[in-house]
Amino acid sequence: MQVHPLKGKIAIVTGVSRENGIGTSTCYRLAEAGADIFFTHYQPYDETDGEGAEKHWPETLAKKLDELGIRVAHIEADLRDEDLPQKLLENVVKEIGVPSILIHNATFSVNSNYKDLTSELLDNHYEINNKGPILLTQAFAKLYEKTFQTEEEGSIVFLVSGGPDPDNLAYIATKGALKAITPPLATGLAPIGINVNAVDPGPTDTGWMDQETKEGLLPLFPKGRLGKAEDAAKLIRFLVSPDASWVTGQVIHSDGGFLGR
Repeated sequence: MQVHPLKGKIAIVTGVSRENGIGTSTCYRLAEAGADIFFTHYQPYDETDGEGAEKHWPETLAKKLDELGIRVAHIEADLRDEDLPQKLLENVVKEIGVPSILIHNATFSVNSNYKDLTSELLDNHYEINNKGPILLTQAFAKLYEKTFQTEEEGSIVFLVSGGPDPDNLAYIATKGALKAITPPLATGLAPIGINVNAVDPGPTDTGWMDQETKEGLLPLFPKGRLGKAEDAAKLIRFLVSPDASWVTGQVIHSDGGFLGR
């Protein structure tokens, strides 16, 4: 008999634009556990700075999730839009109901080192990796508190990163800020029933790695393989489940013991 620990829950997953991405894998894992899914995507980023646009993937994914027997909806969302938190939550409530799970997977990442880092590049990383998610978290928590009043267990998960890569300064700086805000957010939201955690998946083979990159990274994984999107998704599913109700304020490395931190 299949168990659905998340049945009746509504989850928002941001940044679900690609078939092999962590966002897509997370949607599958949460849906398999019974959660209804509302996901966001933003094709313009994938076409210019991201890993390549998959124009029809959101519609394809929505169909696949629907076949699992859960409710699903999605919109294109730019985290730089200051009105997005309210607009997004209004859409979620209208389409499937009030959410109690929020997965911050959307990200902005453009390589930068001390020579080519610019103010504009820093601003872009900050707006999408920090400002947008934090304001969405605030709006989500307010709606949650108004609706559930501690009668439901909620969960927020940030996807973060780190390490000594000198060519990824802006990305690591902004993802590091999410690590830093996780414990105080967890403390502040615990009284209303929301757990807050962060997951650092390490280098994950979601389609961005060329053969040279794979060969260079593989020796740094003591388990003998590269990270997969489903590795992070499985941990996220656990963190938003009842089994993790006593886990909050944590930054968890789910990277197979990666040695390049």
